[in-house]
Amino acid sequence: MTQPSQGGPVRVVLVDDHAMFRAGVRAELAAAGAGLVEVVGEAADADAAIAAVHELQPQVVLLDVHLPGGGGVEVMRRQPSPDALYLALSVSDAAEDVIGTIRGGARGYVTKTITGPELVDAITRVAGGDAVFSPRLAGFVLDAFAGSIDVAAVDEDLDRLTEREREVMRLIARGYAYKEVAKELFISVKTVETHMSSVLRKLQLSSRHELTKWASDRRLL
Repeated sequence: MTQPSQGGPVRVVLVDDHAMFRAGVRAELAAAGAGLVEVVGEAADADAAIAAVHELQPQVVLLDVHLPGGGGVEVMRRQPSPDALYLALSVSDAAEDVIGTIRGGARGYVTKTITGPELVDAITRVAGGDAVFSPRLAGFVLDAFAGSIDVAAVDEDLDRLTEREREVMRLIARGYAYKEVAKELFISVKTVETHMSSVLRKLQLSSRHELTKWASDRRLL
């Protein structure tokens, strides 16, 4: 069982652009982490996160990867607090997100399927100096350091795409129909088609089949 730190509960700032998700996480942490974890602030975008971390000086920042205004990596890059530790909490389990976030300075990465008690444990472990990953994601990090994933090549290709194009690319490569992508991302089918054409052009691919193989070869699915 996780024990509270000697100085009291771990002070946490929660960063996610969905208010309902933040409320759910706050409730889970209150129920499972009483005396262990205290949410002292929240933010919905990169700029608000930087301001909150600078003002509140938390021990751990629970940070979504994809945020309006630059994303989680941008928050870490600007270092609003030299002592804060970052734990990514994201719906994405794609290799480029995991590796990019760790390279950006995060001490761990867990997915949003995590339970309340598991999240409390992850936060307290990160506060204590450990690195924490969801089991499947640890393999991405090990593979990247072992050289079996060419991180530089993946980054170079992905840098050509906007954040929205990456989201569309990943869903299409996973087999989603255009209508399903539109529903998932709250955009029109026409917008999906436009993004898809741009993705194929930038990656010099000619079909969905080639895109799926490209993404699979780079462990982006």
